[in-house]
Amino acid sequence: MQNLNILVIGGGIGGLTAAIALRRAGHRVTLIEKDPDWTVYGVGIIQQGNVIRAMDELGLLEDYLAAGVAFDKVAVHLPDGTLAAEVPSPRLSEGYPANLGIGRPALHKVLGDSAIRAGAEIRLGITAKHIDNGADAVGVDFSDGTSASFDIVIGADGVYSETRRMILPEATGPEFTGQSVWRYNFPRPADLDALHVYNGPTGIGLVPISRDLMYMYVTTPEPGNPFYPREGLARAMRAKLSDAPPEIRALAEQITDDDGVVYRPLEAVMLYGPWHNGRVALLGDAVHATTPHLGQGAGMAVEDGIVLAEELTRHATPEAAFQAYRERRFDRCRYIVESSLAICHGQLGKGPPVDNARATAEMFERVAEPI
Repeated sequence: MQNLNILVIGGGIGGLTAAIALRRAGHRVTLIEKDPDWTVYGVGIIQQGNVIRAMDELGLLEDYLAAGVAFDKVAVHLPDGTLAAEVPSPRLSEGYPANLGIGRPALHKVLGDSAIRAGAEIRLGITAKHIDNGADAVGVDFSDGTSASFDIVIGADGVYSETRRMILPEATGPEFTGQSVWRYNFPRPADLDALHVYNGPTGIGLVPISRDLMYMYVTTPEPGNPFYPREGLARAMRAKLSDAPPEIRALAEQITDDDGVVYRPLEAVMLYGPWHNGRVALLGDAVHATTPHLGQGAGMAVEDGIVLAEELTRHATPEAAFQAYRERRFDRCRYIVESSLAICHGQLGKGPPVDNARATAEMFERVAEPI
């Protein structure tokens, strides 16, 4: 199919990647985002070689690498802080690094600027209130009172996807895993040149994201999914690290700003059934939201956007394109969701403990495969 008129719902990583890939394929793209300020929270994200390869394919590699910190290994520590293994990461783009740590605002800027340069129409503060999924077109009523017709609609609106609810009302929604993640930015030591992972019931990682910054993530058991008020959030995060290795406890003393703490209950979604209905398809967290234990949630969304653009351009009908898209993506995304959950459950005592070094090495092998 050529010269399609496509609506992308959601201006996050997956939606922006899809918009860029679709514009590169010659399709007309309108992207709507409910946040009128188009903001993202200011911690970082880990991206492996498969994302670097994808950015190369999108023509964004130099800007992308300049916005983050490259590294080529993962250092895995025992719960007492002892270094257990250093897992090398495969380089999938010749002459470029294996991994990148990058601030989410920096990544958002790279993708957002690229989507605008590519010619995507960006509409902020807008949601899709109603989708009329017709045989030949999709009618969409927007929250600002306007309406429009599109050839294809792509729901990239996250784990709580309203698009999923509208087109696949029987699909399962997100489920709380029993664990949550805490994140906080710190000054980066000059010798922090890898992702450092600390195993144990409380999982901890240190990730370089710029010349001056790194961030810490902490995964903790949270029975009953308790609510933590904003006031006192820094104190609560420090308390979660009271039994951490000495070097982590020393860092924890710097956690003093409640507004600097990003706390999120970990929820997972895996749609084992359809990923589309008629002319409307889903991607990213709307179909396969994963916990962060393998660092591949955003990577899977980026790959989704590229593959979906390829299949829409390759096939003669939306049905054929969407079926081919799901066929290419399903096993890979299921592996990431289920393997990440296995690590989560092992940390919670809900399943056998998982060897993080082995799981990380296996993940690198799997995502090195072509998409």
